[in-house]
Parts: sequence; C-alpha cells; structure tokens
Amino acid sequence: MHATQIIKKPLITEKTTWEADARNRVSFQVDMKANKEDIRNAIVEIYKVRVEKVSTQVRKGKYFRNKFGTGKTNSWKKATVHIHEDDKIDLF
Repeated sequence: MHATQIIKKPLITEKTTWEADARNRVSFQVDMKANKEDIRNAIVEIYKVRVEKVSTQVRKGKYFRNKFGTGKTNSWKKATVHIHEDDKIDLF
C-alpha cells in the first residue's frame, strides 16, 4: 500500500491541536488494514520526521435512528503518532 493510501487525513480537533503543541503528538485517520509499522513508514515518507511511537485505536461506528429507519456510521482507525522532540509537523 502506498503512503498516501495509508494516511487518509489528519485529525484537527481541540485536543489533538493541544497535543501537537504541548506533547509533540499528531493524530491521523488511517486505513483499517494498516499496522503500526506501515503507519510509521508512511509518516516518515510523507512528512520527513522521526517517529518515536505509534498508538492506534479502532473507533467503532455508532447506531442511529431517523424517520427512514435505523443505520450505522462507519468504523474507522485513529493513529496517534509521537514525534521526536526536535521535529515538528505543521498542519496549518
């Protein structure tokens, strides 16, 4: 899998923006089939930074109801990447 297929998009929220500044961590939405080593290699290839640690979570889809019946949102995978203290990823 190519690096741009593994990393789908960066997650820009209040918490992840604070972590990027204070703790040098950045969060991404990644492909469900990607493992930690694939994610590490993709971040190094795209952003040219040193990765110290990768943490992943599988976020389960939520069920909902509306006037047409029931449904479910898609599950997705979140990766939090710990960057070396001398490196930085600017998403803005």
